[in-house]
Amino acid sequence: MSTGLRVLLAVVLGLSLLGAVDASVAGQVTVLGARIWSAPDHTRIVIDTAAPVHHKIFSLDHPQRLVVDIPDARLVGKLPAADGDDRVVAALRSGVREGDDLRVVLDLKQAVRVKSFLLEPNGTYGHRLVIDVSPKSGVLPAMDVASIPPEMTSRAAPPVSAARHLSVQPKGIRERDVIIAVDAGHGGEDPGASGPSGTHEKDVTLAISRKLAERINRQRGMRAVLIRDGDYFIPLRQRIAKARRYQADLFVSIHADAFRDQRARGSSVYTLSNGGATSEAARWLAERENRADLIGGVNLAEQNDVLASVLLDMTQNATLEHSSIAAQRVLSKLQALGEVHQTHIQQAGFVVLKSPDIPSMLVETAFISNPQEEKRLRSGSYQSKLADHLVQGIIDYFEEYPPPGTRFAREPGARDDDEMGALPAAGAESFAEVARRYDLKLSAVRLVDAPDLIDIGAYRRRPPGG
Repeated sequence: MSTGLRVLLAVVLGLSLLGAVDASVAGQVTVLGARIWSAPDHTRIVIDTAAPVHHKIFSLDHPQRLVVDIPDARLVGKLPAADGDDRVVAALRSGVREGDDLRVVLDLKQAVRVKSFLLEPNGTYGHRLVIDVSPKSGVLPAMDVASIPPEMTSRAAPPVSAARHLSVQPKGIRERDVIIAVDAGHGGEDPGASGPSGTHEKDVTLAISRKLAERINRQRGMRAVLIRDGDYFIPLRQRIAKARRYQADLFVSIHADAFRDQRARGSSVYTLSNGGATSEAARWLAERENRADLIGGVNLAEQNDVLASVLLDMTQNATLEHSSIAAQRVLSKLQALGEVHQTHIQQAGFVVLKSPDIPSMLVETAFISNPQEEKRLRSGSYQSKLADHLVQGIIDYFEEYPPPGTRFAREPGARDDDEMGALPAAGAESFAEVARRYDLKLSAVRLVDAPDLIDIGAYRRRPPGG
């Protein structure tokens, strides 16, 4: 065989081998990298992929590890370092298994519970494999305990079954602070809306919420609870649950609006609507905001939470009435600050407003999709002005409708003729028992299937001697 022929055969063989390698690589899914978000009660790892992947997860002991195997995949990006303060994840590392499979290993600080699911591409990210890990012990995170102000821990806590929301309070409870749950919209894997310059809604809402909480805590008789105090994701229903766990008197969710038309501008205040939204923009916005729960791996719109539905039905009218009053007080202060998008309260079906017994509002501080308003939202001084006006609206509401047993209730000029009645907290005794305990008169009462649940058509305080 001539030298030229041998060279030709070698070239052909080399090209064949290269083609086989390329075919093998072509069959693999590209893993672009990963991101990690540390929340008080869990850690979320998001693995970005070029296409949907199959995966298998299992744990190993001595030391504690969580193994994620992704067949036919190769990592081209880098894995992030875990936060040193992370309660469950110590480090992330990767390796190749059986030639063409990717293995990602989470070194753990303790035994964990795991949930994983796939997410399809959206306007911000491509295909994702999401892994949520939380302590297996189920102990409440230390941050929740540490965030309780000393004044709250020092006072006698009301009984779990006590309905202390709205206008009626059992006798014998010492003077307490009113509690305002401040909810920074979006977070973590959910950036919310983005401005023309790339500003994320989740960042400005957290900055404004922190300033609002700081100003609330400066007021005598008021305390704030931050629902989200970092860059992590919290499902919408869990935001409600946290506010109720702290027995909040008011829930204020902070957001930054966005619309297709960049000329849209101004702030808006929303309360819950049981039916249709009050405008096309409200309907569009509600659909966008509520889609955030899909990021939690469960479409809550498809779940049937019977207890929440019954409680919401029983308490809806009074809660919505107080929500509307509080929202109007806040909107009036925002009008004094500058331009508002709507001069009246808007209504939409925001999931985060569906607390059965806490007056709730959602404040769209400005349109982040508007270049000028995006710039203002990034300004610390403008964020402070927003917080100043928001807290004044909240103060106005509590001065007019002070919860009994609070400092607002004993201040001169406090209302004592509220006719809207009280709402039982979740887990309370039957509504009839609550009525007897709090001296309520029930009318238009209809028993439902469960003998200890009553649907209230109307209820109010008994008139003197009634």
